[in-house]
Amino acid sequence: MKIVSIQVSVEAYPLVKPFKTALRTATEIEHILVSVLLEDGTEGLGGAAPTVAITGDSTGGIVTIVEEVIAPNLIGRDIENINALSRLIQQTCVGNTSAKAAVEIALYDAVSKRWQLPLFQYLGGESNTLKNDMTISLDEPEAMAKAALPLIQNGFSTLKIKLGKDWRSDVDRVSLIRDAVGEHVSIRIDANQGWTPKQAISIIHEFEDRELNVELVEQPVQAHDIEGLKEIKRSVNVPIMADESLFSPRDALRLLNEQAVDLLNIKLMKTGGIRRALQIADLAEVAGVECMIGSMMEASVSVAAAAHLAIAHPNITKIDLDAPLWIKNEPFEGIQFINDQIIIADRPGLGIKRNPSFIQ
Repeated sequence: MKIVSIQVSVEAYPLVKPFKTALRTATEIEHILVSVLLEDGTEGLGGAAPTVAITGDSTGGIVTIVEEVIAPNLIGRDIENINALSRLIQQTCVGNTSAKAAVEIALYDAVSKRWQLPLFQYLGGESNTLKNDMTISLDEPEAMAKAALPLIQNGFSTLKIKLGKDWRSDVDRVSLIRDAVGEHVSIRIDANQGWTPKQAISIIHEFEDRELNVELVEQPVQAHDIEGLKEIKRSVNVPIMADESLFSPRDALRLLNEQAVDLLNIKLMKTGGIRRALQIADLAEVAGVECMIGSMMEASVSVAAAAHLAIAHPNITKIDLDAPLWIKNEPFEGIQFINDQIIIADRPGLGIKRNPSFIQ
């Protein structure tokens, strides 16, 4: 079944409140929607989020690469040759991982619809549910502690805390949050490259000395600083996770071979799509290193693709897919967020379609 057209559109969805990290502040999610149409009328949907500070991909860049570079190479080709199409997408240009991911997600949506299977079953998974965490964006310590308690009351048992802007007060942020939520809640830390190795070791040692029971620390240093990651991992007991240091299977091989981290965070906007994400999860599984699945500030289309992937791969054991919960009006349906549960619709493909009640 041949691909007859690939269309791109851009939408913006306001957030309930600003989302702050050490790298940026977001007030809306900008979403690039890709539609792949097959000759029998089957439509596959994919999505991307521009995150210039991390991937280098802008809205205009994603649209241009999809329309002028990737699409011309795919139109007229058979959707059933999904692995060949995935390789072709990667070969069309250097970088541009968000554009590649959006198109590949749409291809996987279309091909699994052709087989009348939910994507997670097409990829070999069974269950359609996941346990999610919830992120507390960067703010003053007291404000972050105040924001934490309602999340626990709403059913979340795992919080991801954004740090890294002011390392001197980061321990106070975590301490106040721990006091607010109690001992039974899991706390994950994301420094978004905000510390030096020396700062990270000092801060994490203080987490340990205060018995703050931190589950993991994500990307404490700059993405290129693999030696820094190794130094931190050797010096602390809290598990260290790579995020911005990991884009490709080649990156994963280096991190794993050098034993630089304890965990890997896979994001489709970094990997360039589902197939390379699966390769990373496979490599990590062989090395005995578990993976988290995460996202940028993305809408439900690409987040649903990440959820299907997580359901299908046994080495993806930690879930960080809360971005759609930050959107004021949900534009799509087919993925439900009920307290800390993610439930995927048992429909072919991603199971995603436009919410008829959506008002932008």
